[in-house]
Amino acid sequence: MKNLGVWIGIVILLFGATIFWQSLSFDIYSEIGPGPGLFPMILSASLIVLSVFYIISSMRKNRIMAGDVLPKGKSAWKVLRIVLAVVLFIIFAPYTGFSIASMVVLLIVFLGEMKWYSAVSISLVTTTAVFIIFNHLLGVPLPLNSFGW
Repeated sequence: MKNLGVWIGIVILLFGATIFWQSLSFDIYSEIGPGPGLFPMILSASLIVLSVFYIISSMRKNRIMAGDVLPKGKSAWKVLRIVLAVVLFIIFAPYTGFSIASMVVLLIVFLGEMKWYSAVSISLVTTTAVFIIFNHLLGVPLPLNSFGW
């Protein structure tokens, strides 16, 4: 089946069903009013109903083919490079710390778009600024390496 709309609808339906199932573990009502499970239950039920309508609509008339939506050529390489950078950040940040992982990610993203010295300097300045703002000014702990940065 090449109709991308149906597949997206199925993914959204499964997501809504998962949230609905998880919301059942919370109380729907409490002593003072609605409980913590009511709002997620209503939203996920709405998401389930809307995704079913979307799947039916995609099967009948609004056919979206995967080849029409996915990028081709140089754009596909850019998307792949960004996805690769995010995956590498997720894998390496706990081991190398935020600073090194962020610099590598930004370098991967910037190297194809600008000269190497601009990419290195922008990556260094951006990573340092984000680290100082979050770690020192806001007090949000970021993953650190053995050197403390």
